[in-house]
Amino acid sequence: MRAILAIVATICLAAPAAAELRVAVPDALAQSGVLDHLLPRFSLKTGVRTEQVPEGAAAEGRFGPEGTPVLRGGGQVWHLDGEGEDLDRLLDWFRSDVGRRTIASFEGADFAAPERARTVAAAPQVTGDAAAGADLSLKLCGRCHVVGPVNRMKGLGSTPSFRVLRGLPGWQGRFASFFVLAPHAAFTQVTDVTPPFDPAYPPPIVPIELSLEDLEAITAFVAEMSPADLGAPIQAR
Repeated sequence: MRAILAIVATICLAAPAAAELRVAVPDALAQSGVLDHLLPRFSLKTGVRTEQVPEGAAAEGRFGPEGTPVLRGGGQVWHLDGEGEDLDRLLDWFRSDVGRRTIASFEGADFAAPERARTVAAAPQVTGDAAAGADLSLKLCGRCHVVGPVNRMKGLGSTPSFRVLRGLPGWQGRFASFFVLAPHAAFTQVTDVTPPFDPAYPPPIVPIELSLEDLEAITAFVAEMSPADLGAPIQAR
């Protein structure tokens, strides 16, 4: 009896361990050899054993036209579809920096990781009265800034025009918070926002007073103007 058990144990130990994750692979992808390069490295990284099976065979994951894009090569984008915790780990690995570098290191056919989707932040919506903003800009800001053709030669030379400010990155944020930036913080009063004007200031300092609605109108006016061409960014040598 002991001899029989020993033989059975030997057979079990000699038999290959069953794969934890089976992935069905189309012939074109299998013949490229890219998965022979990728899957063992995934297994080494995660401890999840994998097995490639023919297309149509029972599997937890399937390479094909549906699912999550994980590879580009052979004239198409290969997707991985299926379900299960181990498949999720494989998908995460494909999308990780390690997985993408492993794809790039394949020296066979021309394969690459799919381009990562770029998230573009939506610009804040401008809802103010642009016509009112034009009048307010000239009245409140025209003493220092050139706000447009109406005072083209009357701004301070050291102060950027509205068109220059419009051409800067994040210009809306600059206008929305200008009253806390130097030198405006010393003389700008925004209703229900800024602290009261200090009466101890010298008499020549006269506060500029406006409301948040006025500020929205000025921003709407600036949003409609074409930004100044500031040229290419300065390159450090």
